Amino acid sequence: MAPQREWLEQDFYKALGVKPGASADEIKKAYRKLARELHPDANPNDAAAEERFKLVSEAHSVLSDPAKRKEYDDTRRMFAGARGGAARGGAGFPGGFGAPSGGQEFNINDLFGDGPGGGSDQNLGDLFGGLFNRGGGSRGTQTRSRRGNDLETETTLSFKEAALGTSTTLTITSSAPCTNCHGSGAKPGTSPRVCPSCNGAGVVSRNQGAFGFSEPCTDCRGTGSRIDDPCPDCEGNGATIRTRPITVRIPPGVSNGGKIRLAGQGEAGLRGAPSGDLYVTVNVAPDRTFTRSGDDIKVTLPVSFSELVLGTTVSVPTLEGSVGLKIPPNTVDGRTLRVRGRGVVKRAGGAGDLLVTVKVAVPPTLDDAAIEALTKYAAAEKASGFDPRANWGRS
Repeated sequence: MAPQREWLEQDFYKALGVKPGASADEIKKAYRKLARELHPDANPNDAAAEERFKLVSEAHSVLSDPAKRKEYDDTRRMFAGARGGAARGGAGFPGGFGAPSGGQEFNINDLFGDGPGGGSDQNLGDLFGGLFNRGGGSRGTQTRSRRGNDLETETTLSFKEAALGTSTTLTITSSAPCTNCHGSGAKPGTSPRVCPSCNGAGVVSRNQGAFGFSEPCTDCRGTGSRIDDPCPDCEGNGATIRTRPITVRIPPGVSNGGKIRLAGQGEAGLRGAPSGDLYVTVNVAPDRTFTRSGDDIKVTLPVSFSELVLGTTVSVPTLEGSVGLKIPPNTVDGRTLRVRGRGVVKRAGGAGDLLVTVKVAVPPTLDDAAIEALTKYAAAEKASGFDPRANWGRS
């Protein structure tokens, strides 16, 4: 695996809070502690925590692998030496950087765009734009280890499943770690070996005039390792295309269009590099009974005129069953009654409310007895002086 520019910009030991000489157990312990604290499920909608989680995961991926850790240490040591040599204006910098002739001071920061010439095209990415075969070239396809791509998919849930939370299984077809070699790229029973030509650095140095430049090692194609006996299933890539089921835990209260992130469930990285993430977009199907307003659940309850006038107690459906609702006497048609704590579970704890709007249902037909009783009521209502349109239409 060739050195990556990110390794020069990120201090993985500092990210995990351990010393450079930390043991494997110390690194594992530090990672587990930080992973629990920074996991997106424990820090919803916290972009800073998510970025730290990614950095900590990448740091653990590199430092927990002895070969990657050695390469990381060597890479940073090499470029640290180059920076030191450049600051002194000395010739023959470690890692293949030479000083300009004539004693002119050379600042390696300029290569990164950090120095006075940082705005020019002569930064590290441009000077070595072809170093790892970016944008094509004549050296063939680059196979060095890299993180897998993120994937996106979607699922549709019922209203109740989204409100209460559920688990669902999705079928994903993508690159995944090879089950035969477990991502190493080498045939089972064998292991990749450090490339003897570049000592695992992935690059070799060559001199051109006053400068020393690095280029990909042709023996290992910039990977830093040699696979003498490739895995027959993945042909040495460490990943294969396959269809796999993934169980997704949907937290309570997810809204329509919400996204669930599954870390490490995206495309597999090549040769054991970290996998990308999987983002699941949730579509919520409409419900015949319930609608949603934030964390509150809304329902329209059909009632009779007599129930509104005389008052009653009726059974109202909820997300998990039903609840008794008392309708006070003389309740106005269209009034909304609140049942606390029967809505959607909130992330911060507690739950929203159930909002019940009463609406009079008019019977489509009446028998003779009902019509006679209603006629007597209408006469009594008129005799009492009640006029439903007494103030209607007046400005």
